[in-house]
Amino acid sequence: MKITSSPILLTQHHISIIKTLIYFDVFSYPVSFKELKDFMQTPIQDEKSLLEDLIQLCQKQLIINFDGYYTLKNDKNLVIRRLAGNKHAEKYVHKAFKNAKLIGSFPYVRGVGISGSLSKGYMDESGDVDFFIITEPERLWIARTLLILYKKIFLLNSRKYFCVNYFIDTNHLEIPEKNIFTATEILTLIPAYNQNVFKSFIEKNSWAQKHLPNKLPVKNNIENASNHFIKSKVEKLLNNNSGSYIDSVFMKLTLKKWKKKFKHIEETDFELALRSRKYVSKHHPQGFQQKVLLAIDKKIETFEIEHNLKLS
Repeated sequence: MKITSSPILLTQHHISIIKTLIYFDVFSYPVSFKELKDFMQTPIQDEKSLLEDLIQLCQKQLIINFDGYYTLKNDKNLVIRRLAGNKHAEKYVHKAFKNAKLIGSFPYVRGVGISGSLSKGYMDESGDVDFFIITEPERLWIARTLLILYKKIFLLNSRKYFCVNYFIDTNHLEIPEKNIFTATEILTLIPAYNQNVFKSFIEKNSWAQKHLPNKLPVKNNIENASNHFIKSKVEKLLNNNSGSYIDSVFMKLTLKKWKKKFKHIEETDFELALRSRKYVSKHHPQGFQQKVLLAIDKKIETFEIEHNLKLS
């Protein structure tokens, strides 16, 4: 471990750069100049000054520049891995939009977004295509159950191109966890079905740009929701008390199953990773959000010790 004998004086912009690279270091992902600017947690008005700050940090050997990709690790293989993942992701995008349109044809689905690593333009061989789904109020669990049944029956339960793990309804668009991880997920989310719903979603989550003031939400020229014959007929059939009852039953059955399957997860962690309400369904049993936030804190601590400086 390299330890500097005396502290290095850093500006707030230097610190912001390092913290941004620490965030992406959790994912072993070197970033371009534009990505660094977009995901810094302080406003950047002058790109020339930012470039000068980067040069200074490289000269101090606090960060590394590999052909325009910035990282904390002196390992060019990370750039090779990243570029391979970017190229691999291109193969998934068309299928992701096609599946988003399919998801949008299911009853009570009002919006579909592409999330996860693909929304950042990266995919490795083991990755899944993640979808963020917005539903009609009081019918979220019907929509979710129909999609899960489709995956189990027609896709043989494969989630490779069809990972539907986060649902909210149109009356609860604001994400309650407000941190750097959720802000990044919101502002990289790719709208793939029903532009109007995602416009409302971004408005309800305007807090995200307080964390990432330079990052604009992703905009796509996608069409708004259109009527599907079968979808309309099913909704008409279930727009009554029977539909409300079925929705509640599906939620209770799913929650009962999860509590049995994930009984090893503590209650507070279960609430964050597998939140189940009438208006939300999360299925993140690995607790990825919390792991990322803890990893960031640990990497900040390690960086401070290694270089004998403070980032707070």
